[in-house]
Amino acid sequence: MSASRRSFLRKAALATAMTPLAGLQQTFGKGLEDAIERTPKASAPSQLTIKEVTCAYIRGSLFVKMTTNQDIVGYGEGVDAIQGTYHLVKSWGRRLVNRSPLNVHRIFDEFRKSGVFGGAQAGMYIAVLSAFETALWDLTGKALGLPVYQLLGGKFRDKVRVYCDTALYQTNNPKPSDFAAAAKKSKEMGFNAIKFDLDQANDPGKYDRYNWTASPMEVRRMVEQMTAAREAVGPDIDICVDMHGRYDAPTGERVAKALEPLNLMWLEEPIPAENPEAYKKIADSTSTPICAGENHYLAYGFRPLLEIGAVDIVMPDLQKAGGLGEGQRIANLANLYYVPFAPHMVASFLGAMACAHVCASVPNFLIMEWQSYFHTQPMFKEIVKYDGEWVNKSFITVSDKPGIGVDLNEEGMKKYAIPNIPFFE
Repeated sequence: MSASRRSFLRKAALATAMTPLAGLQQTFGKGLEDAIERTPKASAPSQLTIKEVTCAYIRGSLFVKMTTNQDIVGYGEGVDAIQGTYHLVKSWGRRLVNRSPLNVHRIFDEFRKSGVFGGAQAGMYIAVLSAFETALWDLTGKALGLPVYQLLGGKFRDKVRVYCDTALYQTNNPKPSDFAAAAKKSKEMGFNAIKFDLDQANDPGKYDRYNWTASPMEVRRMVEQMTAAREAVGPDIDICVDMHGRYDAPTGERVAKALEPLNLMWLEEPIPAENPEAYKKIADSTSTPICAGENHYLAYGFRPLLEIGAVDIVMPDLQKAGGLGEGQRIANLANLYYVPFAPHMVASFLGAMACAHVCASVPNFLIMEWQSYFHTQPMFKEIVKYDGEWVNKSFITVSDKPGIGVDLNEEGMKKYAIPNIPFFE
């Protein structure tokens, strides 16, 4: 064999032997590189700062938008006590520029304590702060790649039970048959819990519009309406009734006692929010569970209710009571007294899902409010971005997406924005 041929064969053999090694060199560390590439890199959290805070108003909601130096956007919502709050939003927004959104509790406490002489105990101040706080949670979750419930310590449940507010308002003097029809419709939609309103300013049986002591005719009307609803759906559907804090203590006692045979889930706010002792008097007089909290603010507002046993169920509205962290504090406070937590909710689906994260994170959650207008008014679908199912058989599945899991559709919101008020400016 010639020398050249032997040299060729040696080189060929060496190349063959080295082929696996060459392949290894090409793929070494590739798994780690691929894993790094697959890992969401939402932000560099230590360098994340708030760049701007803007807001928009639709119907009874304030929507707050926080943008950052890393183009991560967080949204929050406040309800009810939001009239005239635009300049408050802008003032607070300027205070947040160049600050990290990740210190949610610190920012909340700073804003609350700095407003002690500006109304930081209740009302619009806390409603706006609730929207800010929620947007901060949304930002934090998106920056860290975690859903809000995880930031709150994890979840006790994947799904959150809701009741359907039938929106059968009393302005048109509905008959008992109307209550029966609305109850049946809610049951057919898959809900296993429903709510009705009983307060009626134009009740023909009312003797004095300004004194809300109910007449015998008014009490009979309430009982007949709720009896019709109960008969329509049977004993296994939970029924709640709301009086919107419009009546006095004697009426609250009479109505609660008269409704006992119907085995209600609760009687909600028969009297105004301010007097815990009057609530206790009603609660002690009846086996009908008494529920309140829609018009209470911060955990401080719930302390006297719980300390004296004034209510059987607490129902803070997290879009105005202080936000998500404060909602969890209220729930944990109630849990010390073995009182269930059942949040009020009249926001958009952004607010509903934000509330659901809190409901998932506490042990004593009972049920959350759900609005029938989500199913009847196209606006509520148009103003948000969410690709999953909203509700299924009286349950919301808590989003696993980073942040709240629901974003605003600003283009869809524009046509519903309140005229002559800046829109995310």
